[in-house]
Amino acid sequence: MKTVTTTVLVADAATAGQLRDLPDITLLTLGEDHALPPGAEAAQVYVPGFLAGAAAVEVIAKLPALELIQLQTAGAEVWLSHVPTGVTLCTARGAHGGSTAEWSIGAIIASLRMFPFFRDTQQQGRWERRVTDELAGKRVLVIGSGDLGTEMARKLEPFDVTTTMCARTARPGVHGINEVMDLLPEHDIVVLMVPLTEDTTHLVDATFLAAMPDGSLLVNAARGPVVDTDALLAELRSERLHAALDVTDPEPLPDGHALFSAPGLLLTPHVAGSVPGALHRSTTVVRRQLGLFAAGSPLENVVSAEGY
Repeated sequence: MKTVTTTVLVADAATAGQLRDLPDITLLTLGEDHALPPGAEAAQVYVPGFLAGAAAVEVIAKLPALELIQLQTAGAEVWLSHVPTGVTLCTARGAHGGSTAEWSIGAIIASLRMFPFFRDTQQQGRWERRVTDELAGKRVLVIGSGDLGTEMARKLEPFDVTTTMCARTARPGVHGINEVMDLLPEHDIVVLMVPLTEDTTHLVDATFLAAMPDGSLLVNAARGPVVDTDALLAELRSERLHAALDVTDPEPLPDGHALFSAPGLLLTPHVAGSVPGALHRSTTVVRRQLGLFAAGSPLENVVSAEGY
């Protein structure tokens, strides 16, 4: 039986190194500034880099034989409107839920226990005691029940909290998003772990924030535009709410943006999934998908504009 070789275009040498031992693969790597290597016109599979931007999306139009775009991220919103007819788009769902949930736990604890404040007093050479809040006993609302939300709920279990799950569609153990306004007043912490879609853009607006109790904490580990930045800034400046953000709108934040100096805010530059094991976990998903593709079997983590 004749062996069929799959031509795979990857974004960088690091990804190529993780896939090089796969059998029956012709592996091509993009050059600087996303320059196509020789033979790229035959690529059937395109594996963009982690957190790939607009330049990576533009590569799609130059790949006439393309059949599969296999992402290394769980988010696919950048790609949905650019997928040609007949091309399948898949995410790396399952690769980054653990690290993102870990960041969220850390951000919650750091916010409640005032770590940023104590870091500031340390750098100023001052010994200033404060009574802080604690995570134990808190009521946590996790919005999104995919890989990220499920991992978040699992990691919350040892902390003696009450966790409520909420997602687009209600099911056993998960409230529907149509119930969120009734749920918000009953929770001390709200963690966002939803994909960015038309429905979730500015899900967290002034009305949403007003329904959160005084002193509560908003954590965004989803995508920046899920939160209305101006509405959040108004609440932070009033010091009624606190927030921890790994993602922002706009992103990256321009120098001097108001979020940098907002009171009660812990801010990190989209690093929740940027950990040493991220590449191994994402390329483990890619390896499995390439095996399914080569075998003609149904792919996993398939997304579409209608179902995302």
